[in-house]
Amino acid sequence: MKLNSMGLVWSATAIAALTLSACGSDNNAGTANTTGASGTGSASAAECGGKNSLTAEGSTAQQNAIAVFNQVWGQKCAGKNLSYNPTGSGAGREQFVANNVDFAGSDSAIKEEQAEQAAQRCGGNPAWNLPLVFGPIALAYNVEGVEDLVLNGDILAKIFQGQITTWNDPAIAGLNQGKTLPDTPITPIFRSDSSGTTDNFQKYLAAAAPQTWTKGDGSEFQGGAGEGAQKSAGVAQAVQATPGGIGYVEKGFADQAGLPYAQIDNGGGAVELTDETAGKAIDAAKFASEGNDLTLDLKSLYGTKEAGAYPLVLATYEIVCSNGYDAETAAAVKSFLTVAANDGQGGLSSAGYVPLPDRFKERLLTSIDAIGSTA
Repeated sequence: MKLNSMGLVWSATAIAALTLSACGSDNNAGTANTTGASGTGSASAAECGGKNSLTAEGSTAQQNAIAVFNQVWGQKCAGKNLSYNPTGSGAGREQFVANNVDFAGSDSAIKEEQAEQAAQRCGGNPAWNLPLVFGPIALAYNVEGVEDLVLNGDILAKIFQGQITTWNDPAIAGLNQGKTLPDTPITPIFRSDSSGTTDNFQKYLAAAAPQTWTKGDGSEFQGGAGEGAQKSAGVAQAVQATPGGIGYVEKGFADQAGLPYAQIDNGGGAVELTDETAGKAIDAAKFASEGNDLTLDLKSLYGTKEAGAYPLVLATYEIVCSNGYDAETAAAVKSFLTVAANDGQGGLSSAGYVPLPDRFKERLLTSIDAIGSTA
């Protein structure tokens, strides 16, 4: 159980109820409208400035974290509310570029042509990628009688390319000495919609198994094997319903579905997914450049061989205008992000996320403070 500085208690039960309501269907518009009505927190006018209502769209991986942040924002700043539509990272970036939402949630940084379009939307100013929370990606599986399954990048690459097709394959057996593996066919479950989780998973495969994974990365699944499912909740549900299934999905969704997930051996021994092991890997991640755009260079994270580090962790970004908002929107965006980066981190572990390391938080707050407006 976590208690943040607002006195707001988040128990596992409360988070489960929140995530169930957020993930119950694919039509989740506005699922994060869970504002604390009392506004019991104290904050200065500057901390709670700007308009009362914000809109955002995108990553399903971060939707449960956004619900936590929105609750805390409403408690700290009475009357404030974010309407977040979890349609997937690709859709979120498109809606941001089209100026239909105030910011986007994305598991991949905006880049290339879309970055140019975003600059036009932001009045000629670049968009910034701000990592607000880290979400471990679990390899959830449904294999009867198998506990503590161990996999590595090479095996995962071959599974999702259709080269390893049964659970008792010698390569899997070699990492799971002493376990009885069935001859059940393997059914890889992948995201069928445009997804930053897919992008990060494929980047992990490219870094961890560069000789095996030949499909590249990107928001669309490239492996060519298995069955597709819509959104994070859909992947978890499909694995749950498919004997022999395995899918990549955020830890919170796997926990919610009651699914076990594999340990990963990147060369330093099998590593279980926990806050501690994910945090150890996050500490290895570096920023791609100096300045207030905080895009991460994830090669050092995904390719780590450090003992005790769980390497498959995605950084979920908020994509914002560096400048070009009207004054009311800029102040509200800064208010929400500041509360999320500070008070909002307390409830993340129970929701399946890893809170921001201190070094990231310090630089993130500097970038948030630098967001400007046209007025």
